[in-house]
Amino acid sequence: MSRRLMKKAFSSFLLLVMMAAAVLYPTSTGHAATIYVTDNGSRIEVNTGAGLVYTVNKTNGDIISAKMNGTELNGSSKASHIGSGLGSANVTWNTSPSGSTVLITVSTSTLTHYYASRGGENIIYMATYVTAEPSVGELRYIFRGNGSVLTGVPANSNNRNNTGGIESQDVFGYANGQSTSKYYGNDQAKDLTIRGVTGSGVGVFMAYGDREKSSGGPFFRDIQFQSGGDTEVYNYMNSGHAQTENWRMGLHGPYALIFTTGATPSVPDFSWMSGLNLTGWVSSRGNVVLNGLSGMDTGYAYTVGFANSNAQYWVNASSSGAAAKYSMIPGTYTMTVYKGELAVYTESVNITGGSTTTLNTRTINNDPSKASSIWRIGNWDGTPSEFLNGQTIPIRHPSDSRNPSWGPVSYATGSATNKFPAIQFRGQNSPTTVTFSLNSSQAASSHVLNIGITAAYNNGRPSVTINGHTLTNPAASSQPNSRSFTIGTYRGNNTTFSWNIPASYFVNGSNTITITPISGSSDLGNWLSAGWVYDCVELLN
Repeated sequence: MSRRLMKKAFSSFLLLVMMAAAVLYPTSTGHAATIYVTDNGSRIEVNTGAGLVYTVNKTNGDIISAKMNGTELNGSSKASHIGSGLGSANVTWNTSPSGSTVLITVSTSTLTHYYASRGGENIIYMATYVTAEPSVGELRYIFRGNGSVLTGVPANSNNRNNTGGIESQDVFGYANGQSTSKYYGNDQAKDLTIRGVTGSGVGVFMAYGDREKSSGGPFFRDIQFQSGGDTEVYNYMNSGHAQTENWRMGLHGPYALIFTTGATPSVPDFSWMSGLNLTGWVSSRGNVVLNGLSGMDTGYAYTVGFANSNAQYWVNASSSGAAAKYSMIPGTYTMTVYKGELAVYTESVNITGGSTTTLNTRTINNDPSKASSIWRIGNWDGTPSEFLNGQTIPIRHPSDSRNPSWGPVSYATGSATNKFPAIQFRGQNSPTTVTFSLNSSQAASSHVLNIGITAAYNNGRPSVTINGHTLTNPAASSQPNSRSFTIGTYRGNNTTFSWNIPASYFVNGSNTITITPISGSSDLGNWLSAGWVYDCVELLN
């Protein structure tokens, strides 16, 4: 055959292929781009036509390749997957009526995971429906990226070149005494929008999407990144990491992996996914409007949260306390107003599909800062951020060489608050000693001592002595059964320990209180020892 005839035959073949693609995946007027899908029986390859080509293993639903403009971004040794990998699953796919969208469904008896893409977009949209918690006890999506390409990673979770584990083989140390971990540098749930990793001319970003089926509330933190051999990007939907409430079942998401040439993308519009008929998708939703709050402290930001066993939501309040939350699943919720991270008001609110619930101005009625005190160390806000090393808890291990010494501390009331320890460890910085002065009138009266905490470990609670008199030891508070303040979070269950101290225990002039953790359990080390995170310590009038 002549070269001319060969070129003509090849051109005719290409035309037939393009016509077949147009028939199988026609262009829609609403989203005018073609998606290309190849299924060879064992793998599904999706080409968005804009640079992203990814491959799904039909045996188990893992992503085994993700190329952006020809550069492989998935790691070579491990696939990307939901949970810890499903092992086996039923994997099917189809196109939407528009033909420019592909939906891949990965299902087991208790979990259905969805991948969806649209032509012309370098995005893998996802959602995960569960009727039971995975056996590993964590619901997460892990993108296991190519570590030699995706080198622009968050420093706090970059474990490369460490000298070994310093706690439980998931917190790592270095020759200079510093630390890193997948637990460090993570955002609170209310701040989860989009974050990612980059390389030369490439980027992979997670858009975390709707957290309505996650657990832990607006201030909860969980794993987002880890870099070692692979560069890992996570969306943790729930886990047992300092978890303060039960897991929620149903449709988690939608969320998305976005592939770029390095720039941080905008959060994508997920609304189009309402037409995909995903199991668990709720279309009928309601709204709530709060007209305002009275009794606010102008020094603090306020968050309004809504939660029940089925869903959770939150929204920032304005300076007047006005807030509005839209698109909520119908039901009865506990509305909680947080000053900082401390609950200062609650009530029950009913949300009805297709309508808006309006609440008139509410008065905050449970702010302990309004009580008159002789002295107060810190303030009631549900955080230890004003204390010594309080701001470093989310970003490094307490033993990190960058932290000032934890003590033991002797603290005189009225001194700088950042001299008082954020955490009381039985094995590392106990006791904490507080000195204060009383005049004759004050010393002649009984007073209430309050110690507020945000979290505790190993049943840690305070044993208190004042001027040689030992106060009654309290019972342990109810807290998550896991590590907390060594894995980047001070968020547990806020608890206040309170004592009525008789006048006979006080003296006119200088007084001394010592605070030491007690527990019914032995410690695993100085840092993994019975203790708690402080919120506030006060002596009331």
